[in-house]
Amino acid sequence: MEPTKQTIVLVDDDRNILTSVQMTLEAEGFIVRTYTDGESALHGLSSRPADLAVLDIKMPRMDGMELLQRLRARSQLPVIFLSSKDEEVDQLMGLRLGADDYITKPFSQRLLLERIRALLRRNEVSRSEAAGISPTGTMVRGGLSLDETRHQCLWHGRDIQLTVTEFLLVKALAARPGLVKSRDQLIDAAYGENIYVDDRTIDSHIKRVRKKFRQVDDEFNQIETLYGIGYRYKEE
Repeated sequence: MEPTKQTIVLVDDDRNILTSVQMTLEAEGFIVRTYTDGESALHGLSSRPADLAVLDIKMPRMDGMELLQRLRARSQLPVIFLSSKDEEVDQLMGLRLGADDYITKPFSQRLLLERIRALLRRNEVSRSEAAGISPTGTMVRGGLSLDETRHQCLWHGRDIQLTVTEFLLVKALAARPGLVKSRDQLIDAAYGENIYVDDRTIDSHIKRVRKKFRQVDDEFNQIETLYGIGYRYKEE
């Protein structure tokens, strides 16, 4: 029996980009659905789920930022942002809203394909474990509980909804409390080796993780910043 094909949603108002990327991804065996604005993409994803979405930031009717916010309110769908080189603020904002990765335009389609595959692999590990394949148990660090078999994070019994990238970052830090993890080490843990990610990407993910924990515990301070070095998890 042939393996089930994975579905990628592309959202960009540039039809040339949609057409060329769609052709590349379909040639690699993906099912691809395309939308030219955020509103139609949101409607399409509501009725027909996908495995991953690639979103442009600036689009008519509903931009990528608002679309991501709407998606994150109900889903942890893996998301990659497309942005121009001069949109650094938008890149950081997108990461803080919950994007898993971003790529700047103009981009290599091979690079985009590599990022898509890497993010899908990370998400597939989570899904497989949730289905009971290769269970690895639960990590407990004081009030923190990370259940890889369910991709579930609890803080003193309260559920923290984390994206795939955020979960892997928390896991990497909590695995060795008190041990400093450099940004490069965290990039390898969350994205895999040989994937270039800017240091600020990790900083943005950590800020979002802290925010999520503080929504249930405003005194949460277990993730410490060591300026110029990296981060560490402080066990209670």
